[in-house]
Amino acid sequence: MELRHLKYFIAVAEEGSLTVAAEKRLHTAQPSLSRQIRDLEYEVGTPLFTRSVQGVELTAAGRAFIDHARLAVTQADAARDAARRAAKPANKTFAIGFLMGQEINWLAEATRIIASDLPNIELTVSSQYSPDLAEALSSSRLDLAFMRAEPGWPELDYITISSEPFVMIMPSDHRLTKHKKVDIREIAGEIFIGASDIAGPMRRKIEEYLAANNLDIKPAHRIHNLTMAMSLIASTRGVAILPMYALNFLPWSVTSRPLKGTPPTIDLVVGYKKSNTSPILKSFLSRVDQLKEKPPSLSSKVILKR
Repeated sequence: MELRHLKYFIAVAEEGSLTVAAEKRLHTAQPSLSRQIRDLEYEVGTPLFTRSVQGVELTAAGRAFIDHARLAVTQADAARDAARRAAKPANKTFAIGFLMGQEINWLAEATRIIASDLPNIELTVSSQYSPDLAEALSSSRLDLAFMRAEPGWPELDYITISSEPFVMIMPSDHRLTKHKKVDIREIAGEIFIGASDIAGPMRRKIEEYLAANNLDIKPAHRIHNLTMAMSLIASTRGVAILPMYALNFLPWSVTSRPLKGTPPTIDLVVGYKKSNTSPILKSFLSRVDQLKEKPPSLSSKVILKR
């Protein structure tokens, strides 16, 4: 069993599709990826996925295996990073992570705040799912992350910098596009695309909003990233309720509308490890209010037509 087998397994489990994992995440041929997964299942001694025309799902064994696989990959990455830091002890480093897509809105502001430190540090930037950002902060692979407040990480602290409303996302020629604002009750009977457990805070906000409006809507599909959301909306002609930063990802075939009434909102936070003694982090946190004073331009506008 090799580390690449674990990385391939995690990618397939998170994407729910061998084809999507091969093309979008791993940039390899699907037949080759299938062989790697079969080799891993042979090594483990039991099937890790069930396969169907809709994609793949974890078996009970696969669900038991995935947490250990993630931990092994994380520990290997941490070992690599520790070795690199030891090889270059004189270099100051500062690692910033972003919830996928939020770097479009916040990277420029983040680098502006630490501009005076940039000539003297090695700055790294990554884009990940929010639970992965929490884990990376906890293991000290990241110094700072723009993310959702993830429960279960008592060693982390969060500062809210923005609260963005949810909007309705739908195909550009959908019947609801005739409205300037969409009443949430209008989506009853529509194909609804919800959030997966990987996007836990977003999923909870959406489910609370539907419950508050006495709507019992079961998602036909669940997504954990915005690229997948756009693909499903376009291909299934479904609708989704997503945070406003999703507008950064709209293709020509997908559009948005504000929600009528008071829409739900979700916080974007700056997360960091409480025990992190980085002077650059300390400097950043002392100026973090500048982010609240100057939110990204997207947060003040809603695209009504495309």
